[in-house]
Amino acid sequence: MKVLVANLGSTSFKYRLFDLSSETQLARGGIDRIGQPDAVSSCFVEINGQRSELKQVVPNHAAAVSICLQQLTDPQHGCLDSVDEVGGIGFKAVFAGSLSGVRIVNEALLQKMEALSDIAPAHNPPYVRAMRQLQAAFPKIPLVAALETGFHETIPFEHRAYAVPYEWYTDLEIRRWGFHGASHRFIAGRVAEILGRTDLKIISCHLGGSASICAIRNGASVAASMGMSPQGGLPNNNRVGDFDAYAIPVIMKATGMTFEQVLTEMSSKGGLLGISGLSGDCRDLEEASAGGHERAEKALKLFEASIRSYTGAWMALLGGADVVVFTGGIGENSERIRTNVCRDMEWAGMKLCADRNAAVRGECRISTDDSRVQIWTIPTNEEIVVARQTAAAISGQG
Repeated sequence: MKVLVANLGSTSFKYRLFDLSSETQLARGGIDRIGQPDAVSSCFVEINGQRSELKQVVPNHAAAVSICLQQLTDPQHGCLDSVDEVGGIGFKAVFAGSLSGVRIVNEALLQKMEALSDIAPAHNPPYVRAMRQLQAAFPKIPLVAALETGFHETIPFEHRAYAVPYEWYTDLEIRRWGFHGASHRFIAGRVAEILGRTDLKIISCHLGGSASICAIRNGASVAASMGMSPQGGLPNNNRVGDFDAYAIPVIMKATGMTFEQVLTEMSSKGGLLGISGLSGDCRDLEEASAGGHERAEKALKLFEASIRSYTGAWMALLGGADVVVFTGGIGENSERIRTNVCRDMEWAGMKLCADRNAAVRGECRISTDDSRVQIWTIPTNEEIVVARQTAAAISGQG
């Protein structure tokens, strides 16, 4: 089966095409500036290392997928003979509350995602809108949502619940849902392959513009840093992370902002951007810090301290760790972040090798040979996880 995996933004569409019979990537591509008035989109596709691009106005996500399929079936440069070869489209969807896991997209799921848009305002609205457009435009192609919360369904109550009235947990679904499930699932599987074991205690550090840390035992999630929403947990590039809700009325009284305005500020002007006043991108902050920018250094230190706090907490929960993994754009590429997270952690069995850490290229072990806890950088592959889940869901439906 050939599966198209879609990663959507409000004005963007990125995709990868997989052949699940061999789990090979056939193509990747992307389209930007979708639905922007008078804006011309860049529509690129890369097949067998060859990249082609066209420029045109793209009114909506259905049109974006149509362009994608035209490129993939191009007689000269494409990798498909017909659109009929696409067995399904999988979405790395974010949040649908109790409708978690992997699901064929239907009206009940779409309505649930719409109702929970306040929890994931940057993700749910564009996904719902695009899924509706695609259902209308391509009724014969099954759509599958692989919810980011699915991997965390194994987290026990004591690590999932807030200390709120119990009815809020049961009736209102107020709980720590956890996110980045596809990435943490991939890391769990890949580490098991590398070490030839499934009985592992893993701490998976997905560090990027959006970041979270997951405690994994025997391949299953037992705790995750993100909470009810992607807003909780570690500070992100522009999202606050963990925050005391009782500070909100103080902010409202002092600034005159409405509740909705405070939430918008917290989710768009907080995090590393808010602390630094400069950027939410760690690359910019590391460069600025090296040049003496005080607030950039403060933002980086806060980020590192938060990662260390969760790493220590998850070690206590797991009873130690066998492997700590750094993944995501920051986890894979920032020597500084890895160094400072692992600093003075010998008491926990973690010994980082400075030379290996400085020479990181892709998947590699960066701990010393005598480190009791192995430390790795592993590039994540959320798309292949979603492709597998999509194929399984479609086959099961039949």
